[in-house]
Amino acid sequence: MQVGVIGAGKWGEALSFALSEQNSVIITSRTSRNWLNFKDLSEVLACEYLIITVPAQQVSQWLEENFLYSGQKVLVAAKGIEASSGKFLNEIYARYIPEENLAFLSGPSFASEVIRSLPTALVINSKSSQTANEFASLFPSFIRTYISNDVIGAEIAGAYKNVIAIAAGICAGLNLGHNAAASLISRGLVEMQRFGKAYGAQDETFLGLSGAGDLFLTASSSMSRNYRVGLGLASGKTKEVVCAEIGEVSEGIGTAYALHEIATHKGIYLPIAAEVYAILEGKSPQQSLKDLIQR
Repeated sequence: MQVGVIGAGKWGEALSFALSEQNSVIITSRTSRNWLNFKDLSEVLACEYLIITVPAQQVSQWLEENFLYSGQKVLVAAKGIEASSGKFLNEIYARYIPEENLAFLSGPSFASEVIRSLPTALVINSKSSQTANEFASLFPSFIRTYISNDVIGAEIAGAYKNVIAIAAGICAGLNLGHNAAASLISRGLVEMQRFGKAYGAQDETFLGLSGAGDLFLTASSSMSRNYRVGLGLASGKTKEVVCAEIGEVSEGIGTAYALHEIATHKGIYLPIAAEVYAILEGKSPQQSLKDLIQR
C-alpha cells in the first residue's frame, strides 16, 4: 500500500520505518529532512492511507491551514486534549474527515524501541471496523495490533496517562520511593477511569493496552518526556525551563490545563491531575504531596 506519514519527529520516523516493512511509505513535515522518502505535503496527502502525528496543541491550526480531504483514511497517532478548547482529537478531526474514515492509535510504544523493531502491541480504535482492520493490515510483523471501537476511551487514556507520568516524574525527583510510585500510578489509573466514565468510555479500555499498558510504560521510565518534565519540576524548575531543556513537545502539560478546565466545568474529582496543574502554575511539589496525602 502507499502510506503517507505527516510529522517527521521521533514517532513519525519510527512509524514510517515500521510501516515500510510491507508498504511504500513517504513522509513529510514542516521541517525538511534529507531522507529518500521525504516528500512535499501535497504528494503525501494524495496517499490513500495517512498517519498523522501532529501534536494535539498544534493540530487544529495545522488542519485548518494544510489539510485537504479527498477520501483518505486517516490514522491519528498523537495523544492529548486541546488546552484552548478542551476538545478531544476525535472532535477536532471530525470537522475535516468522516467518522468512518478515522482511526486512532493507542497503546504502550516508545519510538526508540519501535525503530529497533522490538516487539510492541498497539490498539487501533475506530467506529468503523473495516477502517481499523485496513490500518491493522499495514503494520509490520513485530507489532501486534488489536481492534477497538472505544474511540473516546482510548483518547482519554492516551491523554491522561501523560499527566500521571508528569506526577510520577515528580515522585521520582523527590525520591519518594517505590511504594509511593506504585500508589501514584495505580490511583492515577482509577482517576483516569473515573474521568472516562463521565464520557461513556468502556471500563475494559482502561485495564488494557490503551490504559494500564500505556500508563505503566510512560509513568515509569525516563525515556518518557512527560516523566522527564516531572523530574525537572521536582528540582524546582519552571515548566518553561523544563520544556526548553527537553526540546520536545510534552503533551501532558497542555492536557493538564485542559483537564483542569473540564474538571472545573463538569465537577469531576481529579486530585492527581489537579495537583499537576497547580505545580505547573508554580505550587511547591512538596506542598502538593502533603495536600494529596492529607486530603
